[in-house]
Amino acid sequence: MSVPAPLVRRVAAEALGTAALVAVVVGSGIQATALTQDIGVRLLANSLATVFGLGVLIALLGPVSGAHFNPVVSLAAWFTGRRTGGEATPLRDVIAYVPAQIAGAVAGAMLADAMFAEPLVRFSTHDRSAGHLWLGEVVATAGLVWLVFGLARAGRAHQAPLLVASYIGAAYWFTSSTSFANPAVTVGRAFTDTFAGIAPASVLPFLAAQLVGAAVGLGLVALCFGRPAPASEDEVVVPHDGRRISIPTPSAEESALT
Repeated sequence: MSVPAPLVRRVAAEALGTAALVAVVVGSGIQATALTQDIGVRLLANSLATVFGLGVLIALLGPVSGAHFNPVVSLAAWFTGRRTGGEATPLRDVIAYVPAQIAGAVAGAMLADAMFAEPLVRFSTHDRSAGHLWLGEVVATAGLVWLVFGLARAGRAHQAPLLVASYIGAAYWFTSSTSFANPAVTVGRAFTDTFAGIAPASVLPFLAAQLVGAAVGLGLVALCFGRPAPASEDEVVVPHDGRRISIPTPSAEESALT
């Protein structure tokens, strides 16, 4: 087993990766708004930029921290490892990762605003309070967790840069909420009153929906892949030098991105 990267390096990778992801999401939304009045074209530009940006970031920083960039993934990784009795992502790491991800998301939104001469902090007025949007977030987050942990359980975590990014791009279009699926990104997007923003009053229901979605996603992993035997070990989100969560398969490498 490889020597884990120091915690400070892994936390930095999570903060920087989440900041870059939000900068891509917010910045591409601002750029699309400036280039066209067509909402569909704006969403297409926003989703394509997110797909490419997320894939690059997972490939780049996965070897350092696992490229969670998402508190839901970090919490699910800790919970799953704890349940299997294997080498879980330590709670200490989760406690360090989550604030770094949130701080990175806010910084990323501010950076995008600065690049386009927008106010550094202007809370969004884009209300997203509706039951069908919350259902969309449950579905989007459940699918993400199912994919990330399913890939790890099937021994295919190395495919995460392509497949996780592709899923998020698809979920932009097939979910009513345009697939935030990430509490840190949701908080960060509240700090920008641009195309990708979300009103602060809409944030808490989105976070609740994402937590529900994470639980559903873990249930889908258990349903599809069975109860893991704590003997083997896989990676979440991609193979990395940091601590690795045990997400073994019921048989030898049978068949979670970050």
